[in-house]
Amino acid sequence: MEVEMTESTPKDKSEEKDKKAEDKKAEKAAKKADAKDAAPKAKRQLPKFVVPLVCAVVALAVGLCAGYFAFGGAQGGASGSLSGKTTVKKAELDSTIATYTYKGKTYKVSARDVINSTSSLSSQKQDDGTYKLPSVDGVLSYARSAIIQQEAEAKGIKVSEKDMKSYAQSTLGSSDYSSIASSYGMSKSTVKALVKQSAEMQKLRDKVVKTKAGTAPTAPTEPSDGNTQTASADYAKYIINLAGDEWDAQKGTWSGKGGSYETALKSYTVTADSATYEAAQAAYYVAYQEYSQKQTKVSEEWTEYVNGLLCNATVSISSLIA
Repeated sequence: MEVEMTESTPKDKSEEKDKKAEDKKAEKAAKKADAKDAAPKAKRQLPKFVVPLVCAVVALAVGLCAGYFAFGGAQGGASGSLSGKTTVKKAELDSTIATYTYKGKTYKVSARDVINSTSSLSSQKQDDGTYKLPSVDGVLSYARSAIIQQEAEAKGIKVSEKDMKSYAQSTLGSSDYSSIASSYGMSKSTVKALVKQSAEMQKLRDKVVKTKAGTAPTAPTEPSDGNTQTASADYAKYIINLAGDEWDAQKGTWSGKGGSYETALKSYTVTADSATYEAAQAAYYVAYQEYSQKQTKVSEEWTEYVNGLLCNATVSISSLIA
């Protein structure tokens, strides 16, 4: 379908921000492990980044190709009374600013819908009492998320209050909706709606994506004296647990198959009951690299799936802020 609108749609950012934060810090140890820049520095856990709420809870919709949306044109996408406007009065917040059609059914989108999906009306209210109309990107993001949620619910996916609280805790570090709402300048009802939507998206992703990334590896505990050559049975156990069948338990040494761990740790002395922190750190980089590669595969499969959904959608938007 031809694109009839002239507004450009910005590229969505990748969902995997946590892989990039400390690559440079890990360079020295990663070289020794032949896993350069594959993971954050092993001496501490991966940081929990503080990000805007909408980015945190709707991250599953980020990274989608906006180009898969076919624009239906500016005509008929919004109420005529809003044509050419960049702000609206309180009484106009529920007027239609866009529509999207998915699987033959058309849904209306109001300024209130889009504003509440990312912030709050009070935070968007201007000095003269009017509200700035949402951007094109804001409308597209709202429509994308709504379509994914509709698909999840169409597949019978549901989330309980317990599921939502668990999702909020793991994603935002808190399950207190009132506290979250206060921190991000949003209403409690908006926070709950976003958490519900994103929890459903996550369940949908888990259902349709075949690759399973598992959980991120835990870094080895750094020696209290900071000596990377400190050896212990715990470090040996850490390495062996990560290596799996690359380690021959009966012989108490590497299996000789030339796997990723055996190759990366060939310059280290590892026995069944002794290994240095530096060797454990090198094993961690290998584990994180493999985890990172799986995460990338998961992201690619999810993006492909969602782009397939968006092929069945059209969006008609009024003249909004670019």
